[in-house]
Amino acid sequence: MGIARIDCLSFFHYICYPKTTIMANQRQVYIETYGCQMNLADTEVVLSILTSAGYGQTSSLRTADVVFVNTCAVRENAEQRVFGRLGDFKRFKKENPGMVVGVLGCMAERLRKELMESESHVDLVVGPDEYRRIPELLESAINGQRGIAVRLSRVENYDDIVPLRTEGVSAWVSVMRGCDKFCTFCVVPFTRGRERSRSLESVRREVEHLAAQGFREVTLLGQNVNSYHDGTSDFADLMATVAGIDRTLRLRFTTSHPQDMSEKLIQTIADHENICKYVHLPVQSGSDRILELMNRSYTREHYLRLARTIKDGIPGVSLSTDLIAGFPTETEDDHRQTLEVIREVGFDGAFTFKYSPRENTKAWHMGDDVPEDLKLERLNQIIDLQRSISLRKNQELIGRDVEVLVEGESTKSSSDLCGRTDTNKMVVFPKGTTQIGQYVTARIDRVNSATLFGAVAGTSSAKSGEPRLAASA
Repeated sequence: MGIARIDCLSFFHYICYPKTTIMANQRQVYIETYGCQMNLADTEVVLSILTSAGYGQTSSLRTADVVFVNTCAVRENAEQRVFGRLGDFKRFKKENPGMVVGVLGCMAERLRKELMESESHVDLVVGPDEYRRIPELLESAINGQRGIAVRLSRVENYDDIVPLRTEGVSAWVSVMRGCDKFCTFCVVPFTRGRERSRSLESVRREVEHLAAQGFREVTLLGQNVNSYHDGTSDFADLMATVAGIDRTLRLRFTTSHPQDMSEKLIQTIADHENICKYVHLPVQSGSDRILELMNRSYTREHYLRLARTIKDGIPGVSLSTDLIAGFPTETEDDHRQTLEVIREVGFDGAFTFKYSPRENTKAWHMGDDVPEDLKLERLNQIIDLQRSISLRKNQELIGRDVEVLVEGESTKSSSDLCGRTDTNKMVVFPKGTTQIGQYVTARIDRVNSATLFGAVAGTSSAKSGEPRLAASA
């Protein structure tokens, strides 16, 4: 499955172009995916369900019998992009009246009524806990019956479904679904339901299968992944188990909540060489007053202590975060405190957002009283500060050798390859004889705030089965 990825300030946008597999009289499915890695993992679950039901996959809208858009509801602009794309699908449906158009995911659950009333060409609206019903709903839609299935579940985690993936370097594995934190700005508990975890054994089997397929990196996913618990094992236990499957397989995880980042997990990361030394730890704001309004359940000082503990416990670790500008009632002093936290922690990177009110969340009822131009001004100050810090930290790597897992061609030049360090820094270098999926050593000769540039100093095997890393004690 090819993936075009666009990193935005507001959200991730993945367009999935499934590998075309056409058999006689087989209905063809086309899926586009918007949002976070969880949505991409869900798309792989949907494709597995549909393949088992006899559907094929196509990379062309013009040959599609079924068109799905898998959606995100976290930010308003993500929803607006989806509505725009649905307008494009309407034109294709006019050319092919038998085409079934469906909306999947968080936006489907949140805006089900609006979608069915305002988008007359949408035949199906299916929430994230109802994907097993898609084949039966499709059969009804093909016969002219529109359908909605958006019930949230306290038990559904698709534990028994092997996501459909083709060959690749990196894979995402969903280990839990939902969230119990109820941050006042967030719709996830209402669109994806309460927390429930897969069994450690089922995750272990899936990662073993991925390693056998030749994947070189796995990211464990959850809305609040470090609150994982299957009744016996916690997230640190899961990480240690998965890390022991194949020492040449890199392991990442996202996203963490500061309240659930335990010392046991920090030690587990430090103890295993193939667990990447990268932690994404959203802070959202540096103001205790705003953190309380957000219901983040930690203080500024708690977060700063935790960041110091992580840096002390995991030598060379890279930290990134999420930051929201312009939360309701945010003052200049609140904003100043956020800038102070950015400076004190010294994040390697940040995903920055302008506050976007989501209907019926607690924050939505607080009102959206920070003017848009002031939100944008504060957001730009956060971005400028973080870029300067990222540039300084990247400049420290000039002249140094870094190990890179090669992911593919650079988006800007077919003569260059790109990949990431285990600290999640993107590296671009001349292609030469290097192959995708290899680990290479690159010497860095120049940088910007987002990317390292260099040349390959050596290679090590990732495909041959030769061990790249020594087993942990």
